[in-house]
Amino acid sequence: MPRVIFVSADGSERREVAADDGDTILELAHRHGIDIEGACEGQMACSTCHVIVDPTFHSRLPEPSEEEDDLLDLVYGLTRTSRLGCQIVINDALDGLTVRLPRETRNMMD
Repeated sequence: MPRVIFVSADGSERREVAADDGDTILELAHRHGIDIEGACEGQMACSTCHVIVDPTFHSRLPEPSEEEDDLLDLVYGLTRTSRLGCQIVINDALDGLTVRLPRETRNMMD
């Protein structure tokens, strides 16, 4: 069972949770009470599930789609390893994946 580590925006808290193959970061966060909004409920219509992927794992992820790239252009604090949590699908190769929550999110659906 793969593990995912969520790190708070300021780096002061780390929380490791077990995932099932096929879970997304957004689903996993909601299941475990991690503070990721996901306003569009994973439909890739917003950017409120923005996470910053640890560089060690970023290269293991598939390239973002053009649609995801467009939404990432809207996030506060965009980094080279920023991704949308609804688009990161967990598998055994991502065991230990570490993602940091951003300091702010922008909900354009309100």
